[in-house]
Amino acid sequence: MKINDKEPEAVYKVVVNHEGQYSIWPAERENPIGWSDGGKSGSKAECLAHIKEVWTDMRPVTLRNKMEQGKE
Repeated sequence: MKINDKEPEAVYKVVVNHEGQYSIWPAERENPIGWSDGGKSGSKAECLAHIKEVWTDMRPVTLRNKMEQGKE
């Protein structure tokens, strides 16, 4: 949150978990357990725009894999 013009805007990073789910996290903090860097950092808006671009299938990886197995 930007309180005044002298305070810099917070920097975030994109994180992703083992299920292929994305989130944002404060860049200066260590990733939460089970999450890894998602390849983008910047403003909250920049990170959310990146997630919108790359996370096109909201289903967890395990569900996608089960659904694909059912097609065979």
